[in-house]
Amino acid sequence: EVQLVESGGGLVQPGGSLRLSCAASGFTFSNYAMSWVRQAPGKGLEWVSAINSGGSTTSYADSVKGRFTISRDNAKNTLYLQMNSLKPEDTAVYYCAAIQVPTGASGSYYYSGLEYDYWGQGTQVTVSA
Repeated sequence: EVQLVESGGGLVQPGGSLRLSCAASGFTFSNYAMSWVRQAPGKGLEWVSAINSGGSTTSYADSVKGRFTISRDNAKNTLYLQMNSLKPEDTAVYYCAAIQVPTGASGSYYYSGLEYDYWGQGTQVTVSA
């Protein structure tokens, strides 16, 4: 059974920080590029950040660049999102998502879309005073 289980969400004040974790199981984590995707209330899905299979290449949406850091620990099958300087507009359900690296793709491959092989259940992040 494939599972992606997010944790670490909660209520935080503007300017505060949270670290989200995503524990993966049931598939070969190191063969997948990973992303964080979020959905704000009343909004569609928004890609936030991506990381390649080895953790050496990262990418961010303009809205979070400089504030969020994506990382992974393949030995622990875990993906992370460190969120600093949080803003009310960061309020959303945050999803961990996995996409298999295509055959023949560069080792730096990552994906910044919204179509993934596996999704987590999401964790709520609320930024409010």
